[in-house]
Amino acid sequence: MTESQGAVSSSDEASGSIPEPRAATSAVRKMDHSLARNLTWRAAGDWVSQLLSWASLLIVVRLLTPADFGIVAMAVILLPYLRYLADFGIPRTIVNLQELTDDQIAQLNTVGALLGVAGFLAAALVAKPFAAFFHVPALAAVVTVTCMALVPEGLRTVSEGLLSKEMRFGVLSWFEAIRATVAALVTLVLACFHFGYWSLVFGNLVGTVARAALIVAWRPHRYAMPRLRSIREALRFGRHLAVSSVAQNSYMRLDNLTAGKVLGQTALGYYGLAWTLANVPVEKVATLATVVVPSYLAAVQNDHAALRRYLRTLTEAIALLTFPATIGISLVAPELVPLVLGHKWENMIAPLEVLCFYAGFRSVLALVPKVLTAVGNPRYVMWNDLAAMVILPIAFYIGSRWGTGGIAWAWVVAYPVVFVPLYRKTFQAIGMPLGEYLRALRPAIDGVVAMVLAVLAVKRAAHSLHVVPLLALETAAGAIVYSAVLVLFHRPRVMAFTGFLKGLTLKRA
Repeated sequence: MTESQGAVSSSDEASGSIPEPRAATSAVRKMDHSLARNLTWRAAGDWVSQLLSWASLLIVVRLLTPADFGIVAMAVILLPYLRYLADFGIPRTIVNLQELTDDQIAQLNTVGALLGVAGFLAAALVAKPFAAFFHVPALAAVVTVTCMALVPEGLRTVSEGLLSKEMRFGVLSWFEAIRATVAALVTLVLACFHFGYWSLVFGNLVGTVARAALIVAWRPHRYAMPRLRSIREALRFGRHLAVSSVAQNSYMRLDNLTAGKVLGQTALGYYGLAWTLANVPVEKVATLATVVVPSYLAAVQNDHAALRRYLRTLTEAIALLTFPATIGISLVAPELVPLVLGHKWENMIAPLEVLCFYAGFRSVLALVPKVLTAVGNPRYVMWNDLAAMVILPIAFYIGSRWGTGGIAWAWVVAYPVVFVPLYRKTFQAIGMPLGEYLRALRPAIDGVVAMVLAVLAVKRAAHSLHVVPLLALETAAGAIVYSAVLVLFHRPRVMAFTGFLKGLTLKRA
C-alpha cells in the first residue's frame, strides 16, 4: 500500500487538516472495517467484565481496610518489572516483525517460557528484602504468591502475539473478560470469608492463570531450542520494548513506592485507590485502542497517510470519551467519595481530583509511542521512557512533602517534560503537522472547559443541598453543557466524525 492510496476520513474538511486522497482502496476499507469490528469486540468484552468488577469493588472496599489495599499495592510494585522482563516484548515483536519464520517463533516460545520461570524465581529471592524495605514482614509471602503469575504469563507470550498478528481480538477480548470476571468473583468470595488482602492476591492470580490457559489452548505453538544468531534481530527489538516497558512501569509505580515509603501504608492505600478510580475511564477506553491498534499500525507501517489518519481519528475519539469522564470524576469527587465508598476514604479525595485531570490527558498520549514503534523506532521510545524514569521519581519525592496530593501534582508538573519530545519525534516520523493534531482535540477541550465552569457554578449555587441531589445536579449540568458545546460549536466535526465511525462498521458492498 502506498501513501497515495491512503483513505481519508470525512472529518478532514471540518478539521482543516492537510487533504489526502479520497479514493479509499478495497484494502483500506477492509482494514477499517476489521478495526471497527475488533474495537467493538474489545469494548463488549471489557464492559461486560467491568460491570461485575465495579460491583465487586464497591463491596470489597467496604469489607477490606485501606491497609489491605496498601499491602497489595506494595506487592504489585514489583510485579510489572518482572512481568515485562519475562514477556521481553515477544507479543509485540511478533506483531511488528512480520517476516519471522515459524522456527524463529518456536524459539521465541521457548525463550518466553524460560523467562517466565526465571521471573518467578527472581521474585522469590527478593521477596524478603523487599518486605524489609517497607518494614512489613507479611509482604514477603504476598510478593511470592503474586509473582507466581509470571509462569503462565511467560507461557502465553507467543500465542498471544500470534493472535494479535492475526487480528483475533474478538477471542482475546473475551479471554480478558473471563479473566476479569474470574478475578472479581474470587476476590469477592474470599473477602466475604474474611481473607483480607489475600482475597485481592488470589483473585488476581486465578484470573491470570485462567486467561493464559485459554490463550495457549486456543493458539498453541511448538517449542524449539533458541539459537542466538537466528533470533538476534527479534531479541534486539524485544529488548527495546522490554526496557521501555520496565522504565515506564518504574516511573508509573514509583509514585506508589514514594507514598508507601515516605507517607506509610495507609497513605498508600488512599493514593493507590485514587489512582485506580482515576484511571478506570482511561483503561476501558484508551486501552481499546492501544491494545488493538498496534497490529493495524504495523500492517500500514510504510503508509504515513494511513498512520496520520489512525492517529488523528482515534485521538479525537479517545478525547471525546475520556476527557468528560475523568475530569467529571475530579469535579464531583468531594461528593462522590464519601457517598459511594464511605467517609473512611475521604483522605483520597485530594489525590483523586488531581489524578483524574492527569489521566484524561494521558489517555490520548498512549497512542503516540505505538505509532513510533510501528514505524521501526522503538529505541527512541525506550530512551524517552528511561529519561522519564529519572525525572519523575524526583518530582514524586519533592511532591511527597505535601502528602498524597503533592505526589499527584508531580504528575501534572513533570510529565510534560517527558511527552513533548515524544510528540515531536512522532510527528516528524509520519509528517503530521501539530495544528492537525490539535484540531482533533479541540471539540473535547472546548466541551470540558464549559463543563468545568458549569459544575463549579452548581457547587456554588447549591452547596447547601444534601449530597445526593447535589451530586445529581452536578452530573446533569456537566453532561448537558458538554453535549451542548459539541452540538452548538462543533456540530460539523461531530457529525462528520460520527458518520465516519458508522461507515467503518459497514461492510463494503
